[in-house]
Amino acid sequence: MQQSTGISDTSEMVAPLIAGIAVAAAAYAGRYSIRAWQAFKARPPTVRVRRFYEGGFQPSMTRREAALILGVRESTPAEKIKEAHRRVMVANHPDAGGSHFLASKINEAKDMMLRKNKGGSGSAF
Repeated sequence: MQQSTGISDTSEMVAPLIAGIAVAAAAYAGRYSIRAWQAFKARPPTVRVRRFYEGGFQPSMTRREAALILGVRESTPAEKIKEAHRRVMVANHPDAGGSHFLASKINEAKDMMLRKNKGGSGSAF
């Protein structure tokens, strides 16, 4: 009878054990990835935040600048201009923590786009 060494028996038993653990870990990682992807796809769509005009103001407002402030095109109808003015004004109203200067510029932009501008800068500032 031959006696076997303990080192070779142990290494012969450990290799399949390590391989089994590696396969199980890969299976769990794959399962987690699939569930995470399904949860990602099932989430409700995020609201796209519109960016508003961020630039410095010109000394005399132009129709282009007014359109940029309101987030509309220069050829936008009056109804859409009023909706855009309301949306921008709600976000920047002085009673809600907004700036009086920005509110006056927003109002000036609406007047410019609706052609109510009566000369001068139109701004209170």
